[in-house]
Amino acid sequence: MDMDIQKLKDKDLSRQDCIELFENDDLFFDTLKAANELRKEISGNVVTYIINANVNFTNVCSLNCGFCAFRTASDSPNAYFMTPKQVGQRALEARLAGAMEICLQGGIRKDVDTHLQIEMVKNIHEATAPYGDISIHGFSPMEIYAAAENAGLDLKTAVIMLKEAGLNTIPGTAAEILVDDVRKTLCPGKIKADEWEKVITTIHKAGIQTTSTIMFGHIENNEDRTDHLLRLKRIQEKTGGFTEFIPLTYLHENTPLFKKGLVKSGASGLDDLRMYAVPRLLFKDVLPNIQVSWVKLGAKFCQVGLSAGANDFGGTLMEDTISKAAGAKYGTNMPRQRIEDVIRQIGRTPQLRTTTYTHVEETQNKSAVQA
Repeated sequence: MDMDIQKLKDKDLSRQDCIELFENDDLFFDTLKAANELRKEISGNVVTYIINANVNFTNVCSLNCGFCAFRTASDSPNAYFMTPKQVGQRALEARLAGAMEICLQGGIRKDVDTHLQIEMVKNIHEATAPYGDISIHGFSPMEIYAAAENAGLDLKTAVIMLKEAGLNTIPGTAAEILVDDVRKTLCPGKIKADEWEKVITTIHKAGIQTTSTIMFGHIENNEDRTDHLLRLKRIQEKTGGFTEFIPLTYLHENTPLFKKGLVKSGASGLDDLRMYAVPRLLFKDVLPNIQVSWVKLGAKFCQVGLSAGANDFGGTLMEDTISKAAGAKYGTNMPRQRIEDVIRQIGRTPQLRTTTYTHVEETQNKSAVQA
């Protein structure tokens, strides 16, 4: 590959180009520099973030994914399953604490269908409406697929019903690695890569935007990572429905894959940085927003990620029990002031945003909470 940085920024990267950028240590710093320069051209000096909260409405799941340390057996004393009213109450607590978005996800269960999901959505809006309402970022593509099946509904009908009930956006999770040979070991109970793509494109065509993700650093190789990214790019070129790309480094310590000896550790720090830089160079402004994950990597490493192609800091979260269960060491809540301080430390300008990346003025969110 010609590693002239200007050409690298401008080039439409091939599959082989991406693999080489992931693998060739001699290209590491040039890759980061090119990605950071491209980020400046696309996003300028601004680093966006959101005030949000996670609600995991149940920790019981019928799947047995090798990367998950959150799942609990139904007969465990630690098992829980929130009612729609309880979900609404949690959302209200988050709203009163200043959250603009609630990220709502749970396990795959036979007793969770589209109708129950709709009840959760309605309860959240009913509880938070007197306080300016809250944006619901809820249910992974796998959850929507399984819930529609449980309700006896076709996928498109289920998605439209959720949208009409008030589901605003959807996390692009359950993607893990969109390569079936990897998924057979990593998450054998989840839908195949083509099915995931079908669900996500159905969601986009219904007018609901989603995030996009990758979970890396386990049993996949650089070819698998590249094929995953190329699939996301193809979907985005077709639908334009992704708001952002979120690399999720695999936290291994408490997971079944690690306990079985199938993986020895997660991704290296170099690989974490490449997973900001290479997608930036591949996606360019087709998918302009790339998010760092402070829960998984910590604030200081995220500052480096923001200088390697990323432009978004994510959210306050207020709770991230899934990452915590897997072994995250950086807490489950980062106050807004701390986020802004972290961003300013590297000479960048913090900017509050909505889920769909509309910039928010300070007074707008305060008045909503006080309403």
